[in-house]
Amino acid sequence: MPLEEETEIVEEEAQYHDMMELFEKLSFREKWNKVFTGLKMPQDTGEYKWARLQIKRLTGPAAGVIMPILLLLLMSLIAAMTPEKKRTVNVVVMDPPPEEELEEPPPVEEEPLEPPDPTDEVDMFNEHDVMMEDVEPTPPSEFAPQPALFDSVALVKSPVVMRGIYGSRSPGSRGRARGKYGGSGMTEGAVMRALRWLKKNQREDGSWDECKPAMTALALLTFLAHGETPVSEEFGMTVEYAIRWLTENQTGDGHFNGKDRHDYSQPIAAYALCEAYGLTKVPTVLDAAKKAVTIVIKGQNANGGFNYNLRPGGTRKDSSYMSWCTQALKAAYMAGIDVDGLDQAMLKAIKGWKSNYGGDGSYGGFGYVGPSKKHGLSGSGALSLMLLGASNSKEVRSTMASLEQATFNWDGVGKYNKMYYWYYITQAKFHDGGATWTSWNKLFSPVLIKEQLVEKAAIEGPGGKMYDIGHWSPGKQTSGYTDKETRVMNTCLSALQLQVYYRYLPTFQKPDEVEAGGIGGLLADGVDKDNDVDIQIDGG
Repeated sequence: MPLEEETEIVEEEAQYHDMMELFEKLSFREKWNKVFTGLKMPQDTGEYKWARLQIKRLTGPAAGVIMPILLLLLMSLIAAMTPEKKRTVNVVVMDPPPEEELEEPPPVEEEPLEPPDPTDEVDMFNEHDVMMEDVEPTPPSEFAPQPALFDSVALVKSPVVMRGIYGSRSPGSRGRARGKYGGSGMTEGAVMRALRWLKKNQREDGSWDECKPAMTALALLTFLAHGETPVSEEFGMTVEYAIRWLTENQTGDGHFNGKDRHDYSQPIAAYALCEAYGLTKVPTVLDAAKKAVTIVIKGQNANGGFNYNLRPGGTRKDSSYMSWCTQALKAAYMAGIDVDGLDQAMLKAIKGWKSNYGGDGSYGGFGYVGPSKKHGLSGSGALSLMLLGASNSKEVRSTMASLEQATFNWDGVGKYNKMYYWYYITQAKFHDGGATWTSWNKLFSPVLIKEQLVEKAAIEGPGGKMYDIGHWSPGKQTSGYTDKETRVMNTCLSALQLQVYYRYLPTFQKPDEVEAGGIGGLLADGVDKDNDVDIQIDGG
């Protein structure tokens, strides 16, 4: 073999062996020392190329691991340096959804007939017209014990003590009181028929015919006496519409649209609104009641009496009108309504009532506009003084003695509607209690039940059941008013009599057990040895 060829083979083998050295197993340290040495060699040498190859071999995996780590660190750094963006949440405070409002009843066209005045409807205030025989009875030798005291807040130091005045109107309490004081399932049946008759005959706007303010208030009182409120199952809507009519038809000065010419509407509506507030505690009703009763207070005469239209300054004391004013004042007091002058007005009313009394201490009564022994309004005078805390006065005691002769003769012919008289007499006898009440209860309640005019299955009640309804006609009278014109009033007055058992629950409490306070304290200062009330008011 020529020398040149042998030299080439040797050089190729040397290059081969140099290449193989690249795959030798070296330690990590040896390999990196060899890499650093190779990088120092000329670029065309194998050592340099091997070193470059090793670096390239390591660059890929290193980049695959290191770069993601670097990126994560960079992103974390950027996130840390970036200020946190504040999130703004718009909060909207929303009122709770309003309760579904009752649909307003459509307006009803008024009838052209001018509503009659409650006074003229019964027009029974002629001093010469009497309910009792014009004979002086022999005074009873002994009065029955006093069982009949109102069950309500302590008002006065007298046998009529008010405590929880509305407590006996709940369903369970009604039954207990009715059984205790002489009522029955028959009396309650007549009441329910009357309430359903009133419900059926309520106008779409919530009122009742005749004189709207007075009759709507009187009907409302009849439902309230039964403990019915806007939440009652059967009569709730009826009561609510009646209250709404009165509040919506009260003018800014406290009067009422559609009032009668003598404005009996004012004290009757004030009476009803005060009781409605006492049972519901609705602020709107309170505002209306305060405005209404304020007019009654401001309309009182200096002598303690009240006259038509509540125009103060005169001397006329109308017992019929005074009765409604007295009931309105007492209802405001019992409902806890704070009205300027209320206490003083009640005290002055005692003086006004006494000036309409006529009698000799053993037999007496109250006249229409002045003293009388035997007028039909004697019951209203006695009841009013009871409400005012003077039930033991000689005026009340002698009047109750004379009322022992009162009758409940439905068919008796008379010029005036005696239902109005009986409304007061029944309440006065109930609160007098004892044998007085027992004998009257046996007399009046069977007659009222019997004389109710009943319509069978005339109204749908709860559960779709059909119920009877009933109303009262006053019987024979010659006053010139038709049955239709007095039907609502007579039905209310009759039903209220049959609710007397639980409307104001009486108690058996002695006068000296009552804590004096408020009006009670004022009255106590004027009680003489005979428990007579003789208050000096405003120098009178």
